[in-house]
Order: sequence, then structure tokens, then C-alpha cells
Amino acid sequence: MIEGPRLILFLGAALLLAISPGPGMLYVLSRSLAGGKREGILSSLGTFAGGLLHVVAAGAGVSAVLASSAIAFSIVKYGGAAYLVYLGICMILGARKEEEFVKPASMIRNPFSQGILTEALNPKTALFFLSFIPQFVNRGVGHIFLQFCVLG
Repeated sequence: MIEGPRLILFLGAALLLAISPGPGMLYVLSRSLAGGKREGILSSLGTFAGGLLHVVAAGAGVSAVLASSAIAFSIVKYGGAAYLVYLGICMILGARKEEEFVKPASMIRNPFSQGILTEALNPKTALFFLSFIPQFVNRGVGHIFLQFCVLG
């Protein structure tokens, strides 16, 4: 797989990218502040699972379709944006009621499921995995899909 200096470079870059704020991190922060430790952990695990979907998809080549098709990229991008706006509206409406958070019947109540959707509908994550990880895959070792998944 990756040896020596390339492994250190990969781990350093991955750490910097992991701590940079994005929609998933903001979602986890808002759920943690609104619902406490349990909701924060569940939403964090959900964004992790949503990220894994992108890793597997990128390893299988689906992310290449998003990168090459402007229509597919736009559908995912605007779908993700619409979902985040929907969650924001629900939170604003819920803030008006002091006793409890108002959840429309169609809203997913589980912070884990919301975390998966929040991360899975982020096309930048798919493009990141498509552009970053292949630089560290060693084609000479074989098992490219497995390497891709491990690095992801």
C-alpha cells in the first residue's frame, strides 16, 4: 500500500481536510447543541456512514460520472442544498416553540439518518474522494478498490 513519506503526507493531508469545517461538521454541531450528546454522536456516526457511501462509490467509479456529467453534479448539488434548507426551516420553526422541537410528519426524526443524507448529498465529498485518494493508490500492488476503500 503506501510506504514511508507518502503515508505521512497522506495522513497529514487527511487530518487537515478532516478538521476543516463543512456541511457535515456544521450539521453535527447544530444537532449537538440542539439535542445534546446523544444526538451529536448519532449525527456524527451518520455523517461517517454517508462519507463511506462516497468512498465506495468513488472506488467503484460512480464519482467519475458526477465529475464528468454537469447534469448529475447539479442534481446532487441542488438536492443536497434543498435538503439542508429544509432542515434549517424545520429548526427555525422548532425554535418558535420553546417546549420542544417541531418536526413535520415527513421529516426524518433520526439524527443518524439525517447525518447520512447530509453527507451523502454533498457532491464536493464525492469529487474530493475522486481527486485526492487516487494519488495514493499503488496500482502495482493490485486490489485497487480495496486500497481505495482503506484510504477512504
